Amino acid sequence: MANKKYEFSCVAYVFSVLFFIVLLSGSIVLLSDSIAYAQDQIKEIRIADAKGDWGYPNPYRHYPRGPGYIRMSWVFDTLVWKDKDKYIPALANSWKFDKKSMSYVFELNKQARWHDGQPVTGEDVVFTIDYMKNHPYHWIDLSRIAGAKLLKKHTVAVLLKKGYAPFLSDIGGTMPILPKHIWKDIKNPKAFDEPLAYIGSGPYRFKDYDRANKTYLYESFDTYYLGKPKVHKLIYIKTGNPIMALSTRQASLSAIQPDMATFLKQKGFTILADQYGWNKKLMINHTTAPFNNVKFRQALAFLINRQEIIDKAHRGFGKIASCGLLSMDHDMYNPDTAKYTFNPSKGHDLIKSLGYKKNNHGYYEKDGAILTIELLSSNITVAGGTANDRDGEIIKKQLDDEGIKTQLIHMEQTTVDSKIRNWDFMLAVSGHGGIMGDPKVLNEMIGSKYGAGSVNSARFDTDTRLNSLMEKQMETMDPEKRKAVVFQIQELHAQLLPAIPLYCPDTYSAFDPSAKIDWFYTKGGISKGIPISQNKMSLVR
Repeated sequence: MANKKYEFSCVAYVFSVLFFIVLLSGSIVLLSDSIAYAQDQIKEIRIADAKGDWGYPNPYRHYPRGPGYIRMSWVFDTLVWKDKDKYIPALANSWKFDKKSMSYVFELNKQARWHDGQPVTGEDVVFTIDYMKNHPYHWIDLSRIAGAKLLKKHTVAVLLKKGYAPFLSDIGGTMPILPKHIWKDIKNPKAFDEPLAYIGSGPYRFKDYDRANKTYLYESFDTYYLGKPKVHKLIYIKTGNPIMALSTRQASLSAIQPDMATFLKQKGFTILADQYGWNKKLMINHTTAPFNNVKFRQALAFLINRQEIIDKAHRGFGKIASCGLLSMDHDMYNPDTAKYTFNPSKGHDLIKSLGYKKNNHGYYEKDGAILTIELLSSNITVAGGTANDRDGEIIKKQLDDEGIKTQLIHMEQTTVDSKIRNWDFMLAVSGHGGIMGDPKVLNEMIGSKYGAGSVNSARFDTDTRLNSLMEKQMETMDPEKRKAVVFQIQELHAQLLPAIPLYCPDTYSAFDPSAKIDWFYTKGGISKGIPISQNKMSLVR
């Protein structure tokens, strides 16, 4: 009996030692993991944002402007992407256009995984196109896509109904791919707000959105198929003072006003300057008189001194926008469109030709009614920021001085967007990017059928020549032939003025180089033309 007790004690002792060794080895593994984490990954990066609230970062819940798309892009990947100046593989390792079958064939990266560990396959791509045809995603237009066909597990053909020149930009590089196993039973995507709604295949997992404090928290997806992200935590914070946020190291990247650049450069920050990829413009309710008359719209263009807006409201930091809408830096920019250089005499002649005369108080009137317009304004500026500019105030004074009685109403950007969307306005100072992206932006900002619900679209569908040219540029696959069509669209836009481009602001960002992340602006903008220096490749490659 004593021997048995002894044997039992020895066995127990051996197991105890073994258990301790297992625990110790586990601790060593955990310790080595933490050391590895410290060596190959930065703990966190903070990005400052002036507005803060851009919705939830999934395809159906982000706000339909560039910063909203950027928030979503960290979580959801597309088939292709852009780095500084060209398209690069994302979920698709390679792609080609098959003219015979009118399809783009994509070979997917077999290493790609969803955040829940499931593999990304061609079925997800086919599903995404079918799903977004039934539940339109406001950032893309699938009307020219016949469908998608699974050729192999990781090979997909996207079938076109006809030629689609901007396919890579509009679909391949913009459409976020959804996990079929999660979304297949979701009937109302806009109401889908469970944690599963944020399972993507991008470099970061969405962890938290504090709507009250307007902060976002993402954590790296360490098995990301393009490589482990450089930073563990990505955080967005709201700030009204970028210089303070950067100087106190509350943030390491922020869009800045141009006059901050010299000071921050002296403090050791790296300054990024972008092309002219964003424009402030005057939205016009062309469905009602007198704005439905092209002569009146042209009169407004002559009476508004755009250079004065740049000089007085922005201390000269900016450039008069092309009335053809595309950026002056664009490869397909037409330099020969109507300029509408400030010319009050021409403006007055046009207004008088419509039957208006000035009364004793210096205001135009017709049939005893004073010509009175309402001008909406907000503080919107490039990169989704806000700036205390005086654009609306200056335009009001200019029009008042020329005899058009103008009532200025300043509102939050989202309220102005809503009023424009519902045609509840006369004139509104607004703005958007995309003008350095694919020239399909002309279609989107002019016609209602192309805008995919964009609040920035003029929804101007009444000119048959313009409609025909917009359709033609979509189908023209030859770049030079397409350029000739794009030139004509710009000429007509400048002539008809469904909206009046005002100016393109100088665009800058600043980042802290000691954070060891090299941020950059993407040539032509992220996705379809977003002029924001937050390309996710900065944190991957």
